[in-house]
Amino acid sequence: MNLSLMNRYAFFAFCVLFSLLSLPWLGQLWPITLITALLSAVGINDLLQAKQAVRRNYPILGNIRYLIETIRPEIRQYLLENDSDPLPFSRAQRSLVYARAKNQVADKPFGTLSDVYGSGFEFIGHSIRTAPHSNPQGFRITVGGPQCRQPYSASIFNISAMSFGSLSANAIRALNRGARMGDFAHDTGEGSISRYHLEHGGDLIWELGSGYFGCRNEEGGFDAEQFARQAQLPQVKMIEIKLSQGAKPGHGGILPKHKITAEIAATRGIPMDRDCVSPASHSRFSTPLELLGFIAELRELSGGKPVGFKLCLGHPWEFMAIAKAMLQTGILPDFIVIDGKEGGTGAAPLEFTNHVGVPLREGLLFVHNTLVGLNLRKHIKLGASGKIVSAFDIACVLAIGADWANSARGFMFAIGCIQSQSCHTNKCPTGVATQDPLRQRALVVPDKAERVYNYHRNTLEALSEILAAAGLGHPQQLEAKHLVRRMSATEIKLFSQLHTFLEPGALLSDDLQGDFYPHMWRMAQAESFDPKLS
Repeated sequence: MNLSLMNRYAFFAFCVLFSLLSLPWLGQLWPITLITALLSAVGINDLLQAKQAVRRNYPILGNIRYLIETIRPEIRQYLLENDSDPLPFSRAQRSLVYARAKNQVADKPFGTLSDVYGSGFEFIGHSIRTAPHSNPQGFRITVGGPQCRQPYSASIFNISAMSFGSLSANAIRALNRGARMGDFAHDTGEGSISRYHLEHGGDLIWELGSGYFGCRNEEGGFDAEQFARQAQLPQVKMIEIKLSQGAKPGHGGILPKHKITAEIAATRGIPMDRDCVSPASHSRFSTPLELLGFIAELRELSGGKPVGFKLCLGHPWEFMAIAKAMLQTGILPDFIVIDGKEGGTGAAPLEFTNHVGVPLREGLLFVHNTLVGLNLRKHIKLGASGKIVSAFDIACVLAIGADWANSARGFMFAIGCIQSQSCHTNKCPTGVATQDPLRQRALVVPDKAERVYNYHRNTLEALSEILAAAGLGHPQQLEAKHLVRRMSATEIKLFSQLHTFLEPGALLSDDLQGDFYPHMWRMAQAESFDPKLS
């Protein structure tokens, strides 16, 4: 037997031999004998199993590798992670949310930990003539264009889409109760409106995905009667058609039947005896013109409430095709929410998470420019979502075109999420993203609702302070010239220098300058999402 083989099996052999040789002295050595016997049984099982090569080659000891791998995220998070490591949110970002949610002081002594000379560092310019601090309660915008009969006064900071089923009942309760306390909106996610969304009376944005949950017929198509019944609830303030989401744009989903509880089935309007399929695209429309017709239909069925859509930008000509359909039909959405590919409360294939979809700022700027270039921007409000947790994050998206910002993971942190990244396993350690009744029992609704309220209020207070330092009184006064990005160790640029901003009506002009926007505009056609070949 060679030395390598002896080393691999030495501990296993020791356990077996000790267990056998100690039998005559079992009365005195039984604790140790019991341990070595159990380890021997583990080693025998390792040799007999066929799934893991390491355990077959290193009986008993090979299990240490899998044990350490299991707790690797926790070891990294608690012992090895730097404050600035984005995994996907840094410790500093999470600590900021935790402090604000608990009404604790979030101030930091001894200067910044950021590398202010590193490429990509961003800051806001301050004014010599600072402005008085504005009351954050006035940080609101009215959503509802000329075709809307029930406009909604929305906070500029709201809870982004997260469904019941993905989140626990207690998480939904806490979020909605906090939204009620702070007078801001709670997006239902595509899983429809559950009884937990309605329990505390917080304002709702009803997200309508391709599965038409809460308003679907037996074949999975759209049911207008069911939709009208829910959409006309006083608590529902806006309707949001989900075209795509940042976590996995262009990807549908399947909820296996063994995960469908009676409550989820009742909420979504689905049977329990089969898998629930969310198609990658909608069956109710297939062209830009049909999409706008659907928007007009939903607006009428809801009683004239604001109706819009959410998308993670993909092919630029497809959004421009929707914009061309707006001009052709005269039908306008009341709002558009741009979801960046960096968004991601939902589990998704790694390739989609890393390599599909346009990041938030590029998507937001493109949508904003397109609407400005068509003289439609004043009629349509823009929301932005994607890794937004701080007042500065909000300021950055407002400066380049957004009217309001949504946050999903920020509010998850507020109700106790520790970024264990086990949302899809049903084993969330804090009861936020699980349907296990014992696990979600740990989430105490009144306490966490207070934290949701605090996080929202304190974040807008911080935004008020930033605005005052910049000499501004309201978030709508933020412009690209107020934000700055470092390009290199010796160069910085204002956002207004860094990004292209179209002039009003530019896309309607025959002499539009540049290559990108004119080319995309020529490719778009209202009758189809396919590009027009020129």
